[in-house]
Amino acid sequence: MDWERALSFLDRERALYTERNPRSAVLAAQAAVHLLLGVPLHWMRDWGTPFPLHVAHASGAHVVDADGHTLVDFCLGDTGAMFGHSPPPVQNALQHQAGQGYTTMLPTEDAAVVAKALSEQFSLPCWQFALSATDANRYIVRWIRAATGRKKLLVFNGCYHGTIEDVFVDLVQGQAVQRDSLLGQVHDLLEHTAVVEFNDLAALEAALRAGDVACVLAEPAMTNIGMVLPAPGFWRAAQALVRRYGALLVMDETHTISTGVGGYCQVHGIEPDALVLGKPVGGGVPCAVYGMSAELAGHAVRAKADAPPGHSGIGTTLTGNMLSMAAMRATLTEVMTPAAYAHMLPLAHELAEGIRDLLAERRLPWCVTELGARVEFQFCPVPPRNGSEAGARLDAEPEHLIHLGLLNRGVLITPFHNMMLVCPQTTAEDVQRLLAALAAVLDEVVVEAS
Repeated sequence: MDWERALSFLDRERALYTERNPRSAVLAAQAAVHLLLGVPLHWMRDWGTPFPLHVAHASGAHVVDADGHTLVDFCLGDTGAMFGHSPPPVQNALQHQAGQGYTTMLPTEDAAVVAKALSEQFSLPCWQFALSATDANRYIVRWIRAATGRKKLLVFNGCYHGTIEDVFVDLVQGQAVQRDSLLGQVHDLLEHTAVVEFNDLAALEAALRAGDVACVLAEPAMTNIGMVLPAPGFWRAAQALVRRYGALLVMDETHTISTGVGGYCQVHGIEPDALVLGKPVGGGVPCAVYGMSAELAGHAVRAKADAPPGHSGIGTTLTGNMLSMAAMRATLTEVMTPAAYAHMLPLAHELAEGIRDLLAERRLPWCVTELGARVEFQFCPVPPRNGSEAGARLDAEPEHLIHLGLLNRGVLITPFHNMMLVCPQTTAEDVQRLLAALAAVLDEVVVEAS
């Protein structure tokens, strides 16, 4: 990449963005008066734009911004809308439920239907609910600690499991450290959290050998630091190690549900003791689920029965609320279907192949990684093997440049790295629009190799 050309291009794209989005500029200025950092969630500032883009509405695979531009959306709420914005079955379910009540702290018929559907899709018999994957991860770790009597959690370097505090531990030059960016943390996370590199079986066994790890919390494939796929045979061997040393395996499938029906574990034959699924399970409505094996559920029930009366620290008043349950029922039974994946997966592969062709034509030493309906290009010639390698290849400057250039050409991709999702409403024309926009951006900043 020619950085002199790139910086000139970036200046032009910022000016073009400002010119194209006057209404968003006005809304951003109004929001800055009373919103901390000017946005409802500070991550919304991570797009690399001069000011936040404001959305008017979203439907299917498209977003319309406050200035009336229709954008093809390959970000899809960073997986929250993985099955498209406002799927009609979820719309209908919410509209119906809105007239029947929002929350009562009592079960409805939907709860049993949702639990049955989850059991059938994910092969775990017992389920509970939460409002986010963060909460679901926190709750399942608490249940497991209570059930096993063990305190330690093991995670992989560079992992992401929402904002559960326990996981913010990294490896720096081989040493476990509490992540510097974690705000307001006062307790030492290193006391009860171990961290090893993904795909490193020797390190995993060494960490498990002491026999004090309650559970390994992992994504089947890492997705947030840049995609890192498991090496062939890794999970088969890792699962055997976890069981040998008496720990439990918790799989967070919030992102890897993109793999196929039932997620990565079902497609690849992994048998976790517990599973977490967050934002996609309600079609974008705040909710999450976590499931347990029959054995773990039995231990959890006994732990609750043996505990003194009082708050368990698990659950909130709105957990399992009527709106979320209705959304999940519609999503699981009518949206997350084999037909949806049959559309998404080949189209995502077409997108990945198209990006590979663009990179090869321009002799860019970047790789493309696929995880079902999820595609990512990374600034390295071969896919990274672990979080350290993936993190070393993250580069915010070219990411922001590419993302802004795509945005000005009517295409959204995830702001945090170069990740794209294909949803059931994405069309071949949408994919071609992304490829054409990416080609145009690359041609502005890449010097043709001789």
